[in-house]
Amino acid sequence: MFNRRVSAWIALAAAGLLISSCAELELASHTAKQVKIPGTSPTKSQGAYKVGKPYEIRGIWYYPKVDYSYIETGIASWYGPGFHGKKTANGEIYDQYDLTAAHRTLPLPSMVRVTNLGNGRSITVRINDRGPFANNRIIDLSRHSAELLGFRVAGTAKVKVEILEEESRQLAALAQRGGTQLARTAQPAGQVSTELTASPVKAAPTVAVTGESLAAPSGTTQVAARPSAPSKSKPVPAARRTITAPTPDGVVTQAPVAASNIFVQAGSFVRVANAERLRAKLSSLGTTQIATAQIGEAQYFRVRLGPLVSVTEADRLLATLHGNGFNEARVVVE
Repeated sequence: MFNRRVSAWIALAAAGLLISSCAELELASHTAKQVKIPGTSPTKSQGAYKVGKPYEIRGIWYYPKVDYSYIETGIASWYGPGFHGKKTANGEIYDQYDLTAAHRTLPLPSMVRVTNLGNGRSITVRINDRGPFANNRIIDLSRHSAELLGFRVAGTAKVKVEILEEESRQLAALAQRGGTQLARTAQPAGQVSTELTASPVKAAPTVAVTGESLAAPSGTTQVAARPSAPSKSKPVPAARRTITAPTPDGVVTQAPVAASNIFVQAGSFVRVANAERLRAKLSSLGTTQIATAQIGEAQYFRVRLGPLVSVTEADRLLATLHGNGFNEARVVVE
């Protein structure tokens, strides 16, 4: 009897240990799915070049275009878990740990520099998605980008976004070639190669290069060739080099930034009388002012509410204006 009880107890303990081990294994497996090494991608993907036609979201029209002089200040947000592993607007697979972002109008892909106007931190990111479409945000950064800029916990930040023309042109050229890999043949010193070859690859896009004079390898001696009849032997295959596309380097720079304020701009007019009427109409919502701006030969009068103490207050005022038909109202940072 005693032996049977002992055997039963041992069997029960073993079963409990097995269940516990399975539970721990399941928990470890679940945890492993949630934890991801920064910089890695769910799957390799190749995006297409895209500008796109004007489109409407929630009553607001957006006009995508190529603009290599683009600079804008405003509010940035970030997105991640709900979109991780899904396709972006240009067909890539979104990875919240990559240095990427969504923009409403810039070409896909483009490269931009984003500066947090609150702490002076600055990084470069690659635009590969459309958005954001809430509360007039000007850019939606990946989770890792927001971490590097120091606002992941806060959720939003005042930022300046500047397009990087050279890098953006290179990315556009490659994407329009279908993401092919460009390589060139290295020639002996003093000779220039202008031959580019293309071959499909799954790696990062590459860029075309211009021909340049290449120095002789160190430790080699150049000997003048003796006059002779043309050789009929086949030339020795030269080395090939792959030139990779510009990618965000993940380097965070930090510099002092001037103090900035948040406003909600309700409208912009070429006639000051129209601006004055709108200012009087909106005065009950808070401090309202008229700011002038010179664009080319035209002067504009902009009706603004603020300065505001927080992004939350700006969101509230913006929602009120949009709800009353002022669909062109937007948040500005100056």
